[in-house]
Amino acid sequence: MTSTPPVARIALVGDRSPGVVSHTRVPVLLQALAERDLLVLDAYWIPSEDAADEEAVRGFDAVWVLPGSPYRSEAGVLAAIRVAREEGIPFLGTCAGFQHALLEFARGVCGLTRAAHAENDPGAADLLIEPLACSLVGHQGTVVIEPGSLAHRVTGAERTVERYHCAYGPSRHLGTLRAHGMRFSGHDENGGVRVAELPGHPFFLATLFQPELSGGTRPHPVVRALARAAAEHAARRPGVSPSQPASSDRAGAGG
Repeated sequence: MTSTPPVARIALVGDRSPGVVSHTRVPVLLQALAERDLLVLDAYWIPSEDAADEEAVRGFDAVWVLPGSPYRSEAGVLAAIRVAREEGIPFLGTCAGFQHALLEFARGVCGLTRAAHAENDPGAADLLIEPLACSLVGHQGTVVIEPGSLAHRVTGAERTVERYHCAYGPSRHLGTLRAHGMRFSGHDENGGVRVAELPGHPFFLATLFQPELSGGTRPHPVVRALARAAAEHAARRPGVSPSQPASSDRAGAGG
């Protein structure tokens, strides 16, 4: 008798809004992943306030921190990232998710407890994330990918053109983050950091660009890679699904 493989469960962390284009793209991508790639994801939105409970993302097979900052709870987003990082849950952070992945690592791994995000705390003395010199809202740009990196294996390219909708990026302490194990594997043509990953983690990738905005219904390679990592994680976990937090919002292909 052949057993049915478990459906991968993914936590979409952020404050869901019809006004955030990347949020409206999620159902389209879920449907395309199921139909084109046979990767079925059972997706739930976890509001940032609810993510402050460490149990909120435990038991999921992947965590995706989506754009839409400022989040209602910075602490909640950082908690979700920390759980994914420490417990080996496949993780993707895009745009603000990238920014907060760096912030969590700076505070939780590097000991930079006063590191801050200018959008959340503009008067902080130690800003890790600051306004970009040139806003990338609505822009496209070339990203140069380091050979041998996770980002390179995922995209299959050393140069790619990506879409952005952000105005903030990392400004300092990058050497410290690198010394503690974070790899900056993608840069713009001026050397600005655009991709970060954690070698040794099953799948931990963060991009300042927004792969979910890639045109058409074909999911971006980064999104497909997260789905594959989630499926692999699901195949390794016990067959009994964990209980779903009552406050979450299911995000199936239809909505």
